[in-house]
Amino acid sequence: MAPQEGASFALNAMIEADRLKVLKGEPEWVKVPSASGAGQSIARCPQCWIAVWSIYLQNVAKVKGIRIVRVGTLDKPDLLPPDAHIWTSEKQPWIILSDNTPAFKNADYDREKVWSVQGLQRRQRIAELEDVQ
Repeated sequence: MAPQEGASFALNAMIEADRLKVLKGEPEWVKVPSASGAGQSIARCPQCWIAVWSIYLQNVAKVKGIRIVRVGTLDKPDLLPPDAHIWTSEKQPWIILSDNTPAFKNADYDREKVWSVQGLQRRQRIAELEDVQ
């Protein structure tokens, strides 16, 4: 399956859905295929169709409160450097990644060893809230 982005990078960040604020209008949702077969829903700007965030449908039941946000659409994208590079098996050979950020051939890695303590705590809080609801 070809990558959805059509580019060398997809800069994504997992952010709590309640921390997102749509400033104008509502996004248009488009469902696209994914490697899992479950697909993903992408929220796009209704005027320019830039992908703003997405939901991976195989995870909806587990992490409804998380959105996969395109970092480049944020006001201050430089505040979100990557914790990890994933899907490096798909990168172009001329792209050189820094040794300072862990890199993985796919998305199968141990979050406990890679993510920041703060990121793990935020994800745990979401999981606990969703267990209650």
